[in-house]
Amino acid sequence: MTTPPMIPVAKPLIGDDERAAVDRVLRSGMMAQGPEVAAFEQEFAEALVQGRECVAVNSGTSGLHLGLLAAGIGPGDEVVVPSFTFAATANSVALTGATPVFADIDPVSFCLDPASVEAVVTGRTAAIMPVHLYGHPADVAGLAAVAERHGLALFEDAAQAHGAAQDGRAVGTFGAFGMFSLYPTKNMTSGEGGMVSCDGEVARKVRLLRNQGMAAQYQNEVVGLNNRMTDIHAAIGRVQLGRLPAWTTTRQRNAAYLDAHLEGVATPTVRAGATHVYHQYTVRVDGDRDRMVQALREEHGVGSGVYYPVPNHRLASFALDLDLPETEKAAREVISLPVHPSLTSDDLDRVVQAVNTVARAGA
Repeated sequence: MTTPPMIPVAKPLIGDDERAAVDRVLRSGMMAQGPEVAAFEQEFAEALVQGRECVAVNSGTSGLHLGLLAAGIGPGDEVVVPSFTFAATANSVALTGATPVFADIDPVSFCLDPASVEAVVTGRTAAIMPVHLYGHPADVAGLAAVAERHGLALFEDAAQAHGAAQDGRAVGTFGAFGMFSLYPTKNMTSGEGGMVSCDGEVARKVRLLRNQGMAAQYQNEVVGLNNRMTDIHAAIGRVQLGRLPAWTTTRQRNAAYLDAHLEGVATPTVRAGATHVYHQYTVRVDGDRDRMVQALREEHGVGSGVYYPVPNHRLASFALDLDLPETEKAAREVISLPVHPSLTSDDLDRVVQAVNTVARAGA
């Protein structure tokens, strides 16, 4: 039997408008950080973080790194983070000289569990940095309560959560800073890049740090980095930002269809008051997860992803012996299925049929 064309788990959408935007910048001759970046920052702020100041950088990881530095995190500090996430979250803490401390996740949302966070707070803990994983907001109220009890800062890794909200309040507005990734597979992209939402002195310091420590040319105030976004990337991002609302609605509609028709797997649960933007549509498999991934790909032409099979605390870069049972369980069970806005109704039917068939076969 011939396998049908592959349905990818992610598919960046780049069209003529993005190409025209890049051509406009190339014709202008202003390709480094310039007017496109400034416009993108303002438009992103208005569209996604309720007008909070935004600073564009060259990657999501840079955004986390600079946000942490601007907030005063450094050697001797501990920052509590999830282990069940991409390594950039913990890496950015370690790059400041501080120590990432891993806590467990809530099994429903896959985000940091406030009770687990409280259990690992020490005298050196300076901050909590949840990840709004897969596009679902973390329990910001619970985490903020822990932070307040212990005098800690709250930061947000919103890399996957453009447009997500809790009780009507946008992610990226709860912490001292929030970071959004603009990598190609995210809900919107600038080709590569990141955006930091922040206020006041933190915003000023992020702007300094991204530009060699300068606000004015040759007037270096601090030792900084070259983490600027180019006008080329910003021009792409501006187009994508305008298309994001429709894409988000499509992702949510696709997720609702999968919710209603999938069998044999545990579909995502959305917390009361939460707006999930479905960067990933992640299910749990009660069985041989890796066999399901293989069968979906080889027998049905359905792509999927496992985010994340190795928790951060077990990576060679950290290698810690910790008891994080929900993290370990999720790492064994999760599969992310296609939910992106390029899917057709036939694609969705194929995904449902494939998953249900493989699940019934006992994968």
